[in-house]
Amino acid sequence: MSSQTPYKVLCVCLGNICRSPTAEVVLRHYCDKYQLNVMVDSAGTSNYHPNKAPDLRSQKHALKRGYDLSALRARQLNIQDFIDFDLILAMDHENLADILSLEKKAKQALGHTRAKVALMSEHDTQYPKQALPDPYYGGEAGFERVLDQCESSSLAWAQYIKQNLLKV
Repeated sequence: MSSQTPYKVLCVCLGNICRSPTAEVVLRHYCDKYQLNVMVDSAGTSNYHPNKAPDLRSQKHALKRGYDLSALRARQLNIQDFIDFDLILAMDHENLADILSLEKKAKQALGHTRAKVALMSEHDTQYPKQALPDPYYGGEAGFERVLDQCESSSLAWAQYIKQNLLKV
């Protein structure tokens, strides 16, 4: 990979209004902190909230930690994402299964794909391969848990990308 071409990561949950936008902004923060040439985006496996801003509770809790989600808008994962991105990170096992199913369709439609697919917590030693719980129907603690786990998993991915993927 050329040092001018950013490594592209897509964070994916169900609706793209709680977990994946939080993961997008937190992962971008850690990639910037390590000065990695990484572009981060997010999407949902469903089309429940097209063009909607992230959940206000997600925005409120993220802002308390210095993460601004307000400019993000929800979109649905599509087969072109498997060509456009290097890495697609699923927030939980159910979405991972849905992503892998769509990846099969992408391979059939496009002949090949570029993206690797993994769990957000793949390299996280604090939350090893754990699902990032959906906070949508829960209370305040759920949104804090999302931030805690996004920070831990994003730090792990930034370190992994720096050590293994962006060697010059």
